[in-house]
Amino acid sequence: MTILVVGAGGFIGRHLVRTLAAAGHTVRPAGTNPAALARLFPGLSPVRANYAQDDAAAWSRRLGGVRTVVNAAGLIRETPGRRFRRVHDEGPRALFDACRAGSVRRIIQISALGADAGARTRYHLSKRTADDHLLSLDPARLQVCVVRPSLVLGPSGASTNLFARLAALPLPPRLGSGRWVVQPIHVDDLVRAVAALVDHPGPLPRILDAVGPRPATTDELIREMRYRLGLPSRPFLPVPRTMLALAARMGDLLAAGPLTSESLSMLQRGNTGSALPLMEVTGVRPRPLTAQLSALPEPDQVLKRARLDLLRPPLRLSIAGLWIWTCVVSLGLWPLADSLALVERLGLTGLAALVAILGAALWDGALGLLLAFGQGTVLVCWVMLATMAVFTGLISIGLPDYWLHPMGPVSKNIPLAMALVLLIALEADT
Repeated sequence: MTILVVGAGGFIGRHLVRTLAAAGHTVRPAGTNPAALARLFPGLSPVRANYAQDDAAAWSRRLGGVRTVVNAAGLIRETPGRRFRRVHDEGPRALFDACRAGSVRRIIQISALGADAGARTRYHLSKRTADDHLLSLDPARLQVCVVRPSLVLGPSGASTNLFARLAALPLPPRLGSGRWVVQPIHVDDLVRAVAALVDHPGPLPRILDAVGPRPATTDELIREMRYRLGLPSRPFLPVPRTMLALAARMGDLLAAGPLTSESLSMLQRGNTGSALPLMEVTGVRPRPLTAQLSALPEPDQVLKRARLDLLRPPLRLSIAGLWIWTCVVSLGLWPLADSLALVERLGLTGLAALVAILGAALWDGALGLLLAFGQGTVLVCWVMLATMAVFTGLISIGLPDYWLHPMGPVSKNIPLAMALVLLIALEADT
């Protein structure tokens, strides 16, 4: 069977592609970066697709010979070019409409537990709109199933990374009351269930919740994660809902931190269901929480990644703050006469000197603000490195004595450059 998997480069998508290919299916992985998909899935033929741009006509051209479509695309955090509305709702609806007019006979939509009548977050509402559209299609023409997973745990998964970071803190945080409930499922169990739905001989259930065998509180999940990471038991640090909301809002604004307003609202609402229908329809028996965490990579690897993830936002924001502070000092706190005297040693006087001072300050401030708000972080870091190289070169030529200054105004560029290189590596790895 030829199967198109949309969102193949994502956490669930890449596990699903490998499982379906191993089962003997012809799998076409679809995503925004076909070159990356080709490296990820040697021997398969990736398809370029972008929910933010593609309409039904564009999707129709990619569906020749495809009998089953699995939509595994999704966002955890919005970015300027990728919005919940486009990736969860409008894009999938265009795909579903193209499937209705083509050769596709079965669609499996990976949605989310909570994308129902009680949905309140933009994440859940956007998922629910696409789900409703899919379920409204003629069942005589298409077999459809909306799979609604709870938290999905597994190597490098967003939920795993979130709770690993929380567990790695010196004192584990108690989220709100500590009794918010979730019902995690391991990614391997989820994709085995989806693969079973792909091969299911009879009619598919219209909606199927994908959850682990029993609910767990957030306190329990963090405690079990700490145990898995080899960390000692510690008393929980209560974090009131108001402080969590503020941290999540800052995370939204600065694209930093483990929490977002969306994820916090979903945790507070609760995320549970019955595992029995999943087991009856697919024959997959989801493993319990302890077994899910035991299936993660080596604890040292997970812990190291969690600690690096915790350091990444303060590293980014501290570097951004330094560049913004340099702008503020240059524009008003430092005497202009002293700045003019300094650049005069570089051969600039009069209007040219003033333009150079103001231009350099505004350039520093603009780069700092872009980095602070997480806009093109890797590119901004490279531009910062280039900027530092240019200014260090000019100072070395016109003001070489500054290398010997006891406060190290130039030599400090070396560790700052290393911090930027580290931030580039951390951001590129996400």
